[in-house]
Amino acid sequence: MTKTRITELLEQKRYNYLYEQLNEMNAVDIAEIMDELPSESSVRVFRLLSKDLAAEVFANLPSDKQEFLIGCLSDAELERVTADMFIDDTVELLSEMPATIVKRILRVADPADRRIINELLNYPENSAGSIMTTEFMDLREHMTVEEAIEKIRREGIDKETIYNCYILDSGRVLKGVITVKDLLLAPLGTVVGDIMETAIISVHTLSDKESAVMKMKKYGLMTLPVVDSENRLVGIITIDDAVDIIVSESNEDISLLSAVSPSEEPYLKTSVRRHALNRIPWLILLMFTSIVTGLIIAKYEEAFTALPLLVSFLPMLMDTGGNSGAQASALVIRGLATGDLTVRDYLKVLWKEFRISILCSIALAVVNGIRILVQFGDIRIALIVSATLSCTVVAAKIIGCSLPMLAKRLGLDPALISSPFITTLVDTFAVFLYFNIAIAVMGNV
Repeated sequence: MTKTRITELLEQKRYNYLYEQLNEMNAVDIAEIMDELPSESSVRVFRLLSKDLAAEVFANLPSDKQEFLIGCLSDAELERVTADMFIDDTVELLSEMPATIVKRILRVADPADRRIINELLNYPENSAGSIMTTEFMDLREHMTVEEAIEKIRREGIDKETIYNCYILDSGRVLKGVITVKDLLLAPLGTVVGDIMETAIISVHTLSDKESAVMKMKKYGLMTLPVVDSENRLVGIITIDDAVDIIVSESNEDISLLSAVSPSEEPYLKTSVRRHALNRIPWLILLMFTSIVTGLIIAKYEEAFTALPLLVSFLPMLMDTGGNSGAQASALVIRGLATGDLTVRDYLKVLWKEFRISILCSIALAVVNGIRILVQFGDIRIALIVSATLSCTVVAAKIIGCSLPMLAKRLGLDPALISSPFITTLVDTFAVFLYFNIAIAVMGNV
């Protein structure tokens, strides 16, 4: 069903038919349509949803639409919606809402849920504990498969996922994990402890959430247990939350690579003023770093006067150097983000990029040297440009792979050492090298 069709049914007041159609749709699709509807219409649509579907749709709405709906709902309606949301979705909602709305949601929440929510909100923002859910399926190792399946049937409706079940002792210490597939394929009389997996992959509550997600990717996990310092199971990270973290981190890295402060709001929902404020500081910083290049050019004004044609090759040298550095940095940043590279791999990366740069520099120098000889017939200029180009490409590749590694070593986001910074640094080096080589060559002729 489309936005236009829903609007027509609302105008015709065919609420019974619209109710039937909406409750056959996917929650994510409904959330997308509601986000596009006028405010009043979105509230009317939301009130036509069944209780369970309303909670799922609400969890998939953008924060501004959630905030608007909360303002339109009574306390009773708000309680019904939030009661059916999973704990981690509620925590994510509260982290994005103003204090007044947070207080209202906590006030109508079930006391037991309120205690859990407050505990999760107290974890550091970037920790595994901040994105976990406490609604997981736990079993005991002395249970038979039949008893385990019966417990899953009885309690599974309130769990976010039941595919992976965690075996705990009386002190809630994590002893093992078993899948529903394993339970269904095993004889009913089999003891769970005999078939559970004891080589458990887990993370601590205070572990970095991005590292936790990368661990899920590495081992191909649908869920990841989160334990405390005594190995007691506190919660689990589910695959949907892992995907959200990956998308969020990717968006942040893309922004930083382009020298733009990251924004949590979608592009079209971010105001012009906010877009400008996200960009201006970076542009000012890059503008001032470029002044160094200008000072170097001014210093070698005599080289311009002696051979004005040198100036025409500056853009090519600077752009090629910047592009070479950007290529290396992009691959290294990606490798660091996915876990394929670590700081300990620096020497391996440096050696590989050095060899790559030699091949690239030779190819570029030969092509440009031939082009200059054919076009201008001046071997001096061909020698100056080719030598500068070769050295610049080698230096750019080394700088491009080294700076992200240095940032990671210092605990900074590698994407922070983004292409514009590398480009500016390489430009300065290229100009300085270019005119020194030019003076050396022309002085020896």
